Amino acid sequence: MAKSDFKFAWPFRVRYSEVDGQKIVFNAHYLTYYDTAITEYFRALPYDYMGQVERTGEDFHTVRTLVEYQQAIAFDEDIEVLVRTSRLGRSSMTFLLEVHPQGQEDLRATGEVVWVNTDQATHKSAAVPQDLVDKLVALEADKLER
Repeated sequence: MAKSDFKFAWPFRVRYSEVDGQKIVFNAHYLTYYDTAITEYFRALPYDYMGQVERTGEDFHTVRTLVEYQQAIAFDEDIEVLVRTSRLGRSSMTFLLEVHPQGQEDLRATGEVVWVNTDQATHKSAAVPQDLVDKLVALEADKLER
C-alpha cells in the first residue's frame, strides 16, 4: 500500500528495552506499537474510547492480529506506524498498519488488527457505536469497506 493511503501516523523511537540481543526490535513489541498507534488514531478522530466503555458497558475485544515482518528495525531508530480502518462491519472493525522509518517509504512491517465490539455483561457482540462509525466514514471516506 502507498503511504498516501493512510491519513494517520504515530512516531516512535525504538528504546533499548524493545530490542533483543541482536539489537533489533523483538517481535512481540510490534503489537505494542500497533496498539499504541490505534489508541492515538482514536484520540486524533477525536473519539473518547474510555468514556464510551464507561457509558455503555461495551468494549472492543481483539479477535485477530497479524504481523508481517519485512525488514529489521534497529535500536534507537525513529519509526512511524501508519494506521487506517479498512473495514467496518456491524460489530467489527479492521485496522491496517504499516511501519516505516520516519519520513521514508522503506517498509519494515505490515499488520492487521480486528476488533469486535462486545457487551461486557452478556459477552455478545454489539453494534459499533454510531458516533464512531460517523467519524471513521468521514475520515476514511472511499477507502473504507462496509
